[in-house]
Amino acid sequence: MSPTALSAGPEHGHVTFLGAGPGDPGLLTLRAVEALAHADVLVAEHEVLDVVRQHARQGVSEVHTDSDPSQEPGPGTGAPQLTVVDGSSTAVAAPAVRDAAHLVMEAARGGRRVVRAVSGDPGLDTYAAEEMLACAAAGVPFEVVPGIASAVGVPAYAGVPLRDAQGADVRFVDARTASDRCWTEVGASDGTVVVSTTLDSVAAAAGELVSAGRKPDTPMTVTVAGTTTRQRTWTATLGTIAQTLKQAKVLPSPDGGRPVIAVVGERSAAAQRDQLAWFESKPLFGWKVLVPRTKEQAASLSDQLRSYGAVPHEVPTIAVEPPRTPQQMERAVKGLVTGRYEWIAFTSVNAVKAVREKFEEYGLDARAFAGIKVAAVGEQTAKALIAFGVKPDLVPSGEQSAAGLLEDWPPYDPVFDPIDRVFLPRADIATETLVAGLIELGWEVDDVTAYRTVRASPPPAETREAIKGGGFDAVLFTSSSTVRNLVGIAGKPHNVTVIACIGPATAKTAEEHGLRVDVMAPEPSVHKLAEALADFGAKRRAAALEAGDPVTRPSERRPGARRRRSTT
Repeated sequence: MSPTALSAGPEHGHVTFLGAGPGDPGLLTLRAVEALAHADVLVAEHEVLDVVRQHARQGVSEVHTDSDPSQEPGPGTGAPQLTVVDGSSTAVAAPAVRDAAHLVMEAARGGRRVVRAVSGDPGLDTYAAEEMLACAAAGVPFEVVPGIASAVGVPAYAGVPLRDAQGADVRFVDARTASDRCWTEVGASDGTVVVSTTLDSVAAAAGELVSAGRKPDTPMTVTVAGTTTRQRTWTATLGTIAQTLKQAKVLPSPDGGRPVIAVVGERSAAAQRDQLAWFESKPLFGWKVLVPRTKEQAASLSDQLRSYGAVPHEVPTIAVEPPRTPQQMERAVKGLVTGRYEWIAFTSVNAVKAVREKFEEYGLDARAFAGIKVAAVGEQTAKALIAFGVKPDLVPSGEQSAAGLLEDWPPYDPVFDPIDRVFLPRADIATETLVAGLIELGWEVDDVTAYRTVRASPPPAETREAIKGGGFDAVLFTSSSTVRNLVGIAGKPHNVTVIACIGPATAKTAEEHGLRVDVMAPEPSVHKLAEALADFGAKRRAAALEAGDPVTRPSERRPGARRRRSTT
């Protein structure tokens, strides 16, 4: 996006000053998501870009900081440096660096809808206030969408309530700009103090509070990367926090400039944090979990893993391509319209997608299914049909598989069934179980290759190295083909990685490839597989706490350590 493009169009646009919250994308408000969806230009600091960009419309122009977030200046210490980029995030050569107020005003004068996203809440951001004044002076309309302030959201995620039943006074201090008078005032109070600072300045802030009158044994918690799966919290006192961070090998560190939130006070519930730390005690907190499925298939599974605190990493192991000879599929789709079939059975989302694409090619829609009974295997397949405008007549009541579908499929009855033929669109490598079962029930089956599954391209070198080097905490195998394909395109997972399989056949394939299976789903469902992994993580965490050991992720084990086989 060039400066010329910014200035084109109507005289005035509109600016939304938006609070992106403390880091968790789930903390964005509904109004924030709505504003992002309609933005023409997005202006955001580097640290919040990933939080907001996923809700921005395709093709939005982005403006973000071009510096390391760990080196971001605090309020009052210098304006953030911004670089203009286009919708594909390719930097524009000139001008390289511009201040945010100038960019916001320039974009707005070009008649654009501008979203200016800041970390936390705009009302607590010095630069956002300056930019609002600039808009007001220029007559540019603007609005403010509040966000959750880091000083409030981070303690909540750390399990540190700021007030108790006695209603303790709460003071907020930004240590990067606090004056001596400010420290004296909060030091004289016996309330809770929430300090925004950096990791390497925590001990100095604690010293300021002690010098101002706080007792050295006053409880203190320090949280870094709050509300994200990288969150980590230490509990100490004002007098011991420096030693605690040193023993934890956190400092000295090149990342010492990272922002942290510290909570100080007798009533800050720091003593109860073990019971209240709901976020960091999630069963898979911080686990990097490999999901070797197609992106469409992985979406709901990844969402479920995130709910357990995991960081899913989707790596496609198969690619879906059209059949080599499309004529068979074309005849079958035409047969749907001409009344050739009594039933059509979908065994995968890809089968639904293949039929839908053929429909669109011929100018057809869901109305072409009128008078035809529709069967679907699996929740995701049923959802894909509903999204197409088709409600399945039959979904297995038990096991979501071909065998489960056959359990509920009615036998052919020449009295009640005017047509005896079933259309079965499926993959080229599908098994014959369903075909044989339907024939046994008296049906004629048009078994049609709707799509081909081929091995996907290898993932990036960094991902391959993480798989083989123990960078992942767990991998979920949802079929034998995902085992074979992942090993084929990326190599065998390291022996510290927890291996979770959807069923006995998949587990057998994993073992044939030299992998030890730690987790098995109680039934063949991807969601039950994720639940089983979460249960494994919870038991592992409980065992570490009972033994008095630190809670670590599998990837944090000593490289090359032997992994005990689980009976889960």
